[in-house]
Amino acid sequence: MITLLTPADYLRTPWKNGGGTTVDIAFSGDVWRFGRTPIVQPGPFSDYAGFDRVQVLVSGSGLVLETPQGEIDVRQPFRPVRFAGETPIVSRLEAGPVEVVNLIGARAQVKIDIAVLDEDRVFLLQPGTHIAYSPHGDATVLVQNETYELASDHALRLDVTRPMQLSGNVGCLLVGSIAAA
Repeated sequence: MITLLTPADYLRTPWKNGGGTTVDIAFSGDVWRFGRTPIVQPGPFSDYAGFDRVQVLVSGSGLVLETPQGEIDVRQPFRPVRFAGETPIVSRLEAGPVEVVNLIGARAQVKIDIAVLDEDRVFLLQPGTHIAYSPHGDATVLVQNETYELASDHALRLDVTRPMQLSGNVGCLLVGSIAAA
């Protein structure tokens, strides 16, 4: 099943720590959520004990996540980083506000990942839920050789029961993948 997601469908959710708001693009109750978040000032991340997180910088530069074990470098756009939701994190902004795309999933229930789908790349999607999101500009993607055009800030939700081919045709997409643990 393939569902087009537009900004009119998205929900705005306050951060657990009260420090900002996330735009939830897609979610499944308290199990997982895929969203876009502006980070306009440095500060602590919300505690998501029992969840895994994958984050990708999509706007701005210079984001560093400070943890007790060292830094997580998110300075470069479109390079996903992964960390445990219970890790104490304080963000540092080296060059002003940024925006990130987050995928958060309950570790006991789902496995999550985000990959970058550029033009001429092909992914074989495994059974699960996948969100193909266009963070900047128009993009075209092929799903089993059927063409879908996505405007900036639009997404496709693909609920896949058997392996399915996803190909980048125009633009750059982020593909969030959620599978049963």
